[in-house]
Amino acid sequence: MKQHSAHTPSKRVAILGIRGIPAEHGGFETFAEKLAVYLASDGWQVTVACQSDPPGIDFWKGVRRVKFGVGMSNPLGTVLFDARSIVRAVFWRAPVLVLGYNTAIFWLLLRIAGVKVVANIDGLEWARAKWSRPVRWWLRSNEWLAYRLADHLVADHPEIAARSKRLAAPNRVTMIPYGADRIDQTNSAILDRFNLRSKGYSLVIARPEPENSILEIVTAYSRSRRQAPLVLLGRFDFGNSYHRLVRAAAGPEVFFLGAIYDPQVVAALRLNARLYIHGHTVGGTNPSFVEALAAGCAALAHDNPFNRWVGGQGVRYFGDTDGCAQALDDILDSEAQLRAMSESARRRADEEFRWEPILVSYARLMTRFQAAPLGAPQATVTEETYSYGDYTKVVREKSGEA
Repeated sequence: MKQHSAHTPSKRVAILGIRGIPAEHGGFETFAEKLAVYLASDGWQVTVACQSDPPGIDFWKGVRRVKFGVGMSNPLGTVLFDARSIVRAVFWRAPVLVLGYNTAIFWLLLRIAGVKVVANIDGLEWARAKWSRPVRWWLRSNEWLAYRLADHLVADHPEIAARSKRLAAPNRVTMIPYGADRIDQTNSAILDRFNLRSKGYSLVIARPEPENSILEIVTAYSRSRRQAPLVLLGRFDFGNSYHRLVRAAAGPEVFFLGAIYDPQVVAALRLNARLYIHGHTVGGTNPSFVEALAAGCAALAHDNPFNRWVGGQGVRYFGDTDGCAQALDDILDSEAQLRAMSESARRRADEEFRWEPILVSYARLMTRFQAAPLGAPQATVTEETYSYGDYTKVVREKSGEA
């Protein structure tokens, strides 16, 4: 960790684009919480915009939380929250890290004010099948703007990085993946709440949307008696036609547990699962998939370049409903294969997705966008190299003399 002299001002960063911390809603919030607390503990002044009522300002684990109450939780409320937080960020005198590009049009205000913008571009949100044409147009337009308005872009997956380097100058793109905490033990009594036994069920944690292959997975699992349930975490609404199709395809061994956000409960369900099934077809490094690997889950995943890189060679892949059913037939009764897949998952998580090097990489990146203090002594230049797999980055940092 880089040491600061007694005369070095604290570095500053503002984190935008999430609902808030501590994390309650998903991967971006978990990442933001990890990064914010890490930077605050290292002497940074960290501000996080939070969509929360009542509005106000407080401090949590050394992080300044600025809360904006918008009075609504729908997409329009999110747009309003983004707009208000970006307007306020103009006056925070700190480089901003924006998570997602859905409202990149508002970054014009930051650019006009001279605020440095680093953006995690978060995959291909516009490609999701759930969006209507107008929403897809909005997202695609904001992605186009993000590549032009951000001072630097972070991609969480090599495929996303490669695409970004075709749309922006390669020296403006850095690849840093998502991370996960290793899970070695949990309170197994949690399983009793759901009438489950350790290694006696398969698990899916995903929003029930077409691009996450939920219908294909449920249909494949229900073709045969598996002697163990398929447990689904996610909110299913009876008013949603796709959700009704999934429920109609589900056999008696499919359990719908609803949306669960308690991290201890989710960790226990992951660690004790016999098989984790990941059907995502769109996006980069999916947080739920990474967290399953860190829990040592044997994993079956949809076959696409995103999942192939995240899971590596130890994951079994499927292309359609028939392929998923065949894989389930092959895997579920093979203790040796499941054990080997679990060990491979642990290795993959340890090699690529540990939080510490990921957070250090973000700190180094954000350091590059700090304004030099007035009257600063002559800077010295240091050069460091860090890498993820085949990806290598050389960082040249300037620092004042002690």
